[in-house]
Amino acid sequence: MEHILLKISIMLVPALLAVTLHEVAHGFIADKFGDPTARMLGRLTLNPLKHLDPIGTIALLIFGFGWARPVPVNANNLRNAKKDMIWVALAGPAANLMLALFSALLLKIIVYIAATLPQGSQMLVMIDPLGLMAAFGLYINVILCLFNLIPIPPLDGGRVLMGLLPERQAQSLRRVEPFGMLIIIFLIFGTSIWKTTFGPVVQHVVSMMAGSHMNVVEQTMRLLFYR
Repeated sequence: MEHILLKISIMLVPALLAVTLHEVAHGFIADKFGDPTARMLGRLTLNPLKHLDPIGTIALLIFGFGWARPVPVNANNLRNAKKDMIWVALAGPAANLMLALFSALLLKIIVYIAATLPQGSQMLVMIDPLGLMAAFGLYINVILCLFNLIPIPPLDGGRVLMGLLPERQAQSLRRVEPFGMLIIIFLIFGTSIWKTTFGPVVQHVVSMMAGSHMNVVEQTMRLLFYR
């Protein structure tokens, strides 16, 4: 029970921020391109309760990746539906990329401050949890950014690909969308693609951003998922 509470206290804020900003970014860009649907439904808010999907949130806390309720976008309101949907789709992963970079910078600052404090300092009691949160924030945002760029609808990468393909091929890909999540679940849990491809790519990107502090990220992930 104590470990569960520790896990939730470390993961909750970074996870909620990651999925909330991802969805707000979609709605914000759609609004800028002419579709006010998300704004009119009150979804352009940082209040996570407006965006949470119960199953997606539980998956996030258990497996380290999950999802929120998609922000509604009416492509008919966009000035150039095919082209503008590309930017709307890219906005979510872009938000996660920016959060990952911010988390990496925050992690470096926290590690530097912790190194200047004397052993036994009361400040370390406050600093150490912040370092764990920053490390998890880096990890979860890299995962959400890359996962959503997988080119299978309804993921953002699939919507980008539909916007780039000629109309005939885009229509063929659009027919895959109702089965897209089943395909993705099969690829993750029914094949070795996570271990052989996606996982190593995530590890490499996180390592590039964390730099010399990658050991902190690895220790955090062991604490959260392998203890």
